[in-house]
Amino acid sequence: MTQLTIDLNCLTHNYHVLRNQWSSQTKMIAVVKANAYGLGAVEIAKHLVKLGCDYLAVAYAQEGVELREAGIKTPIMVFYPLIENSALLIEHELEPALYSKAFIAAFLKQVKAKKLDHYPVHLKFNSGLNRIGLSEEELLEFIATLATLPFKLKSVYSHLAASENEQPCSFTQAQIEQFKQIKTKVENSSEDLPFFHLLNSSGSFNYPDAQFDAVRTGIGLYGFANRTDWDKELKPIASLATSIVQIHTIQKGESVGYNQGWIAPKKSTIAVLPIGHADGIQRAFGKENGGVWIRDQWAPIIGNVCMDLMMVDVSKIGCSLNDHAIVFSQEHPANELAEKAGTISYELFTGLGKRIKRLYVS
Repeated sequence: MTQLTIDLNCLTHNYHVLRNQWSSQTKMIAVVKANAYGLGAVEIAKHLVKLGCDYLAVAYAQEGVELREAGIKTPIMVFYPLIENSALLIEHELEPALYSKAFIAAFLKQVKAKKLDHYPVHLKFNSGLNRIGLSEEELLEFIATLATLPFKLKSVYSHLAASENEQPCSFTQAQIEQFKQIKTKVENSSEDLPFFHLLNSSGSFNYPDAQFDAVRTGIGLYGFANRTDWDKELKPIASLATSIVQIHTIQKGESVGYNQGWIAPKKSTIAVLPIGHADGIQRAFGKENGGVWIRDQWAPIIGNVCMDLMMVDVSKIGCSLNDHAIVFSQEHPANELAEKAGTISYELFTGLGKRIKRLYVS
């Protein structure tokens, strides 16, 4: 059986490691977008709420709706709300980030149509990531008209583009300085002050002096901080394991898998595992770029990963049918496997398919 085990005790550990880096007044915005990075948004969010996180954050409105329908009452920030979901935001009391003039106009129309006032919103400032966000001119233009709008400005924020880079990093320092200037201008232009936030998980470790009023943390809660020295303080919360469903003995020169992706260099023993690229183990992990751990020994993935299955070379491992195969765990972290295929833990986690059973332990 293929199973993803999520250890909520490790989540608790990471929560406190991160909290202890900040001032006691600094808010935690726990990022549970993309189904809590593939680990289960509702279960993860409920545990974080119990621990005392101040805010939850998702990418899109539908993700916030799922949390509301699960009974979660904590404020939920929506990073990338879409115009067509403006009514959904209001219906479920979600707090959108205003990131473009087009979205502001559309959302304002919805708020006015429902005759609401002081609706909570956040302003996203583009300080150099150049993904989404308001320019300085657009942001200050909005602030100047805020008193006439039916909005309650909860926060102003931006996003570092290279927070894990070794210091000194002139680009990141420039982003921090620009955000400080924006903070001062907003404070000088508004009587009802919002809170300010800039740091993500890596930034929390690398630039603690720039924590402002809140920190947004996602991958850090799940056990990774994008640098080996920081990772040592955290505990990966997820372990993925499967089991051997068949074992073959093949002769030298025989091929394995689609497109004859692997040719046996000698007589070999091959184990078949019930997990494939439909479950999130990408084809990039094939051809010995990735592997699994069976009886504490490395078994490389051979040939091309199939949709529902993959094959590993167990010629040097005395294994049997139904033996466990560890894809990643605390001892063999997901980021190490991801690096072998030139990707990152985020992509590995968020790609994990729905048919993988999730088990939460504490």
